[in-house]
Amino acid sequence: MTVLDIIEKKRDKKELSKEEIEFFVKGYTNGEISDYQAAALVMAIYIQGMTEEETTNLTLAMAHSGEILNLSKLLNKIIVDKHSTGGVGDKVSLILLPLVASCGVVVAKMSGRGLGFTGGTVDKLESIPGYKTDIDINKFVENVEKIGISMISQTLNLAPADKKLYALRDSISCVESIPLIASSIMSKKIASGAQKIVIDVTVGKRCFYE
Repeated sequence: MTVLDIIEKKRDKKELSKEEIEFFVKGYTNGEISDYQAAALVMAIYIQGMTEEETTNLTLAMAHSGEILNLSKLLNKIIVDKHSTGGVGDKVSLILLPLVASCGVVVAKMSGRGLGFTGGTVDKLESIPGYKTDIDINKFVENVEKIGISMISQTLNLAPADKKLYALRDSISCVESIPLIASSIMSKKIASGAQKIVIDVTVGKRCFYE
């Protein structure tokens, strides 16, 4: 099995196996697969799409490319999270999640930066003087335990494959892909230890869904 075989298979609109997807994710995460090869596969996925099984396998492979937190077991509480598919003016998390936490519901959120024309939650948080989004996992867990909420950017240890693919999609104009959006969102949620997840699917001319 080689990455060229995988690129060719998806280029020709064939379904990738679980093993092929895991081979790609592992190889790209550890640097064995180059950015230009990954870009070719991402573009093929953007054009040809993915089945539900392929999307599920991609999600799980990216989630398990690094550490998986089990905050509910660690803190003995139900952990919730919320994520948006993105769009102009998307700032619900900044208002909603502190309100949820103030009601005693524990929130652990790992967010992304902007893609395409959208501004990411991390970009907005970093505009606040003194707010740090690049804390390590131990501090993330400590904040969740002490104050009931933590909103951070992706660390090197949580879903590192998604972090690389997330940036790559933005640089090659492959943002608006449902399988890639879904797998990116859910891999972060699985890795960061959320048990209950609310998905905000924005719809309209300034969103990815019309």
